[in-house]
Amino acid sequence: MIFLHGWPEIGLVWRAQVESFAAEGWHCVAPDLRGFGSSSAPAASDTYANEQVVADMAELHEHLGGKPAIWVGHDWGSCTVGALVAHEPKRSRGAVLISVPYFPDANALPTLVPLVDRKIYPADQYPDGQWDYYRYYTTHFSNAVADLDADIPASLASVFKPGDPTSFGKVLPSASVTRNGGRFGAAHHAPPTQPDPALWPPADFDVLVKSFAAHGFRSACAWYLNDGANVDYARKAPNNGRLSQPVLFINGELDQINSINGNQMGDPMRAACSDLTVTNLRGAHWLPLECKVELTNAIRTWLQTKQL
Repeated sequence: MIFLHGWPEIGLVWRAQVESFAAEGWHCVAPDLRGFGSSSAPAASDTYANEQVVADMAELHEHLGGKPAIWVGHDWGSCTVGALVAHEPKRSRGAVLISVPYFPDANALPTLVPLVDRKIYPADQYPDGQWDYYRYYTTHFSNAVADLDADIPASLASVFKPGDPTSFGKVLPSASVTRNGGRFGAAHHAPPTQPDPALWPPADFDVLVKSFAAHGFRSACAWYLNDGANVDYARKAPNNGRLSQPVLFINGELDQINSINGNQMGDPMRAACSDLTVTNLRGAHWLPLECKVELTNAIRTWLQTKQL
């Protein structure tokens, strides 16, 4: 099982799942993807396109022996798993996508914005809906990175928050980043925030902070700058990106940005996957941390059901 993290994470985000599955006999690998943790951090933004990251994972897979694996991805890691399975299906015998559904045309603004729930985000007020924060990376990249780098521990602690049922269905702060002048508004730095130990074990959070202190947020955020290349690459996949292998999507019911419940977000995935299972967990976006046991159990049940 190969576990791929997202933004702003490192391989340690999978500690609970790796420890559980390794105890059951699985060979588990959770790399730091390029731009994160102990991996390389190239300066050029175009080196963080999906095609380059998939090539990294193909090389890693060859190093591990090249036998078809179970690939598990969260957030941008989910996008990488989807792209890898679409382009190199022989490397996989099943894929688990967490929080971010599969888009055969790539996880990119041209794909995402047409799927915005306009009941929550009227187009005249919120043209990019909840994806305004994504747009801000493409229009004010240096400012976005500088704000996150201003206080790295507080930035990370402010990002990793559990779900809030009372705010579901309401306009998210992510939809107003541009009009507010950045993620943290006029302050241009995160407010003092203590990390939630129920999410990150304190020792692991310290490693996360040190890894971002070493590289800063620039390379991690550069993943958002490659929409054109990612769409072009996605459209080169065989069978129009259709996935024939078993796919498990684990949806966070309280994930106000990515949840596929009650909206169109999951429609491209449903159309592109011939063997799709969807499981809902009562959590928000950070399911590997927020629902450690439940997530592991959901993957285990699917593996057993599909005899993988």
